Formats: sequence, structure tokens, C-alpha cells
Amino acid sequence: MDTRSIMLVGVGGQGTLLASRILGNVLLSQGYDVKVSEVHGMSQRGGSVVTYIRFGEKVYSPVIEEGQADFIISFELLEAARWLPYLKKGGKLITNSQQIEPMPVITGECTYPQDIESRIKEEGADITVIDALSLAEQAGTSKAVNVVLMGVMSDILGFDEEIWSKALEQCVPPKALEVNKKAFALGRSIG
Repeated sequence: MDTRSIMLVGVGGQGTLLASRILGNVLLSQGYDVKVSEVHGMSQRGGSVVTYIRFGEKVYSPVIEEGQADFIISFELLEAARWLPYLKKGGKLITNSQQIEPMPVITGECTYPQDIESRIKEEGADITVIDALSLAEQAGTSKAVNVVLMGVMSDILGFDEEIWSKALEQCVPPKALEVNKKAFALGRSIG
């Protein structure tokens, strides 16, 4: 199998790191060689966070260069636009519709860009926009956006749902497991 590349992008506090652990756990359980690299930036202040996940028969580097990502899973709309150059031709971009204002917007230096989805489509990207925040809230917590998006991704990757359930059990704290299983199921149902 050729090496495949997935980027998880968002802002600090959205759970990209937990999502990468869940996804990495699933891929390892399927016998793939998996490499994961996390870039935190100013994550604790709402800054950009990106995780590279590469998997295949043999993977030599976790780094994904521009134009190489098979999938970009974005937890926030502006982050989808920021990382779009990394999506390969024919790749798939899945993004949460949520808009989190970055510091320059909060301070009034800039305005949040409008029509991001249409601008991304104009670039020729295959984009799916999901209101993952509403689904997470429906499951019981706004903090489960990450797991909703993993549910969507699970349907795309096609691994058995039981494998994902085991990964959730291994990666999510017990007190948050049931709400995250609900969030995952909601994401998988629309995947």
C-alpha cells in the first residue's frame, strides 16, 4: 500500500491531539506503520495546531509537505483555508463550519474572512462542511467536535466501527467516554 497522509488542523483547545491519538490507534490496530507529528504553536492561546499522520506499509517520515495530504480534517473554518495548500490534487477536505476568531480579529486589527467555503471551492478543492459543533452539543458536550469529526473520518476510511470503539475506549477518559461515543456515532452517521 502507498503511504497516505492525513492532516488534522484546528486551534488550541479543540482536541486535535486527542483525535490524532484515536486515529493513530485505529491505524496501528490495522497493522499499518504509522508516524504522527504534532505542531502546537501558540495552542494554549488559541493559536493554530496541526497534526501530521502518515500511514502505510512502511513510513519513513511523519512530515507532510505542501500538496501531499490525502485528507485534511479541519476543526475550524479559517484553519481549513490556512492549510489548503497542503491538500493534494484529488484530496478531500472535511471541515467544521465553526468560526473561532483569531487574536488579530479579536483585537480589531483584521476582520474574519467571509465566504471561506466558496473561496476554497474556487480553488478546486473537494470540500465537505459539517456543523460538528451542533452535533457535539447534541451528543452532550461542545468539547466533542473532535470526536464528531473522527466519526466522519471513520466512515471515509471504512474500518469496522468496533475498531473505532476500542480506540475511543483506550484514548478517552472513562468519565467522558459515553458522550464521546454518542458524538462519534453522530459523525459516522453523516460521514
